[in-house]
Amino acid sequence: MGSITSWVRLEPRCRDDDMKDAVHARIYDPMWMLARQWQTAEFQGEDTGSPVLARWRADSAPITRYYAGAVTRNTSISAPRYDAKAMPLEALVERQPLSRPTGEGSLRLAVESGIHFLRMLDAQPMSRSYRVDFLKLYALLPPTDAELQSVDAETLSYWRLMATRALDARRVVAAFRNAAGKRIPIPATLPIAAGDKAEVDGVINEWLAQRDSLFALPQNDAPDAWNYERLEYAFSIGGAPGGEEIPLTAAQYAEGHLDWHSVDYDPEINLGAATDKASKPLVRAVMPAPVSFRGAPAQRFWEMEDRAIDYGLLPAGPGDIPQLMLSEFASGFGNEWYVIPIDLDVGTLTKTRSLLITDSFGVQTLISPVNDPAQPVTDWSMFELSGIHRKDAPDPRPRSNLFFLAPSLLKTIDSRPLEEVLLMRDEMANMAWAVEHVVQGAIENRLEPGASPDAQQTTLPTASGLPEYRLATDVPVNWTPLLPQRVVDPPSLRLVRAAMLAPDGTNMLRHAQGELLNAAVRLQLFDEEVPREGVKVTRQFERTRWIGGSTLLWVGLRKQVGRGEGSSALRFDEIVT
Repeated sequence: MGSITSWVRLEPRCRDDDMKDAVHARIYDPMWMLARQWQTAEFQGEDTGSPVLARWRADSAPITRYYAGAVTRNTSISAPRYDAKAMPLEALVERQPLSRPTGEGSLRLAVESGIHFLRMLDAQPMSRSYRVDFLKLYALLPPTDAELQSVDAETLSYWRLMATRALDARRVVAAFRNAAGKRIPIPATLPIAAGDKAEVDGVINEWLAQRDSLFALPQNDAPDAWNYERLEYAFSIGGAPGGEEIPLTAAQYAEGHLDWHSVDYDPEINLGAATDKASKPLVRAVMPAPVSFRGAPAQRFWEMEDRAIDYGLLPAGPGDIPQLMLSEFASGFGNEWYVIPIDLDVGTLTKTRSLLITDSFGVQTLISPVNDPAQPVTDWSMFELSGIHRKDAPDPRPRSNLFFLAPSLLKTIDSRPLEEVLLMRDEMANMAWAVEHVVQGAIENRLEPGASPDAQQTTLPTASGLPEYRLATDVPVNWTPLLPQRVVDPPSLRLVRAAMLAPDGTNMLRHAQGELLNAAVRLQLFDEEVPREGVKVTRQFERTRWIGGSTLLWVGLRKQVGRGEGSSALRFDEIVT
């Protein structure tokens, strides 16, 4: 039998169809209700005032430093300057050269850009046309014997069609720019009249400027943010709100979208942002606005609740403590949230100095940050930047009282993959494979190495009925082996790119065709970067608009989950009957 002196809740009980008594919500003993309010200390409430004014003070500083690549601890450098208004962080981090090793792009881009140069040259009013003179010196050269053997049929047909007929933009750039990228005068080999030199110089300068602004390309001497050992981007940025430098590091970025949680607080490095002195104070005095949400309790006693809301139907079990606590908090304190609007520049770090609230009774309350250094240490770290994790150092505490408004994009337009490589495990062969599904041709065409048949295999004639010995079976031409190798410094197991021997007896090695596997650095993947589910890496064009309507186009890399394990059917020392 339940106790008659304890209760869970009070609710009206109706024994007939008339709802009048229920709506009245009468209390049998008003003195009992007052006594209960006195017992729960409701008469001593001090939080009955509503906030009417909020005065917020802070220090805000833009991100002024950017460093591409991983930075070791205890490093103090003067990183390159960065302006968030000129370029979003995704484009700055992801941009890759158009092609390696020259970085000048494809053959089709060189031809199209050269044709555009001739159009601009013909549009200038000059004493005569110089189209033939430029074609004599900078026309597209026919393919050499070595190039004839290395290009596909479609590229070869296009090359032969445009050779000696179209201008090669790569040769034009080399003729009017030195190795350092500086503009050089018109060479004497071009017979330009004295009265036309100003017009020709103007066309060359305008064409070079258009070519430079077409793609967002990295500088020639700039380090690459792509980590070939991890197949991820790594970079560091820094700002100094209030004069204190805040370095942030992203060690594993490859999903294509950056936000505040993509970076971690890294107090072990210094990028030189404090010397920029770009911090400025902010003061905002605004009226707080109440925050509402679906399912919030009614703010007035006589207000009818929505019939669609029933906390008794909450699908929470006895062990779902966080969900039950959230429901209890929403029903008891759901109408006590307020928000104040703050306008900040994109790409800034902001540190709050004070927040003073004035309520309707004129009482002023100073609200301190949750993890204020003057207050006792707590374990609450929600919406705070975590400390960077390093194996050789303990993890620092999360950075409190810091808001990072990342200069990131909402959306990008992605092209079809220029290259697509699938990395997978092969447990039967005890190795890993890098399978090139798509590679980029010389004229930006998509080549699928796996779709083309392999070279004709030559076998020695054997007597009828005798078994045949094979040293090793063949694998598709687009499969590149990744062999495990033990590395001493640092001690780890790596997957090193290798090559397959051609099965025709020529002792020729079959290498990868795309740029992802033929990087300038040696490919030594950490063993854990190719899990059982595999990894897919793509290279593609990305286009977007930034502040002020500027258009950006760059080549970036993406890393996604693969398709699981695979089998190459590679076997050694086989007898075929």
